[in-house]
Amino acid sequence: MLATILLGIGMVLVIEGLVFALAPSRMEDLMRLLTQIPVETRRLIGFFAVVMGAVLVSWATSLLG
Repeated sequence: MLATILLGIGMVLVIEGLVFALAPSRMEDLMRLLTQIPVETRRLIGFFAVVMGAVLVSWATSLLG
């Protein structure tokens, strides 16, 4: 279980680090865009991301045995 959590955190850091390293100006554009989205919509998007992430982690761990 701990290995899965560490793997997930590591993958997130790699992906987010790549985005900041390869396209920092696009991240600024994305931040500006996010400020235009209502708070409740951002909350729903975040909730959906958490649910989908939990489903994918559960699915992956069941496949790995």
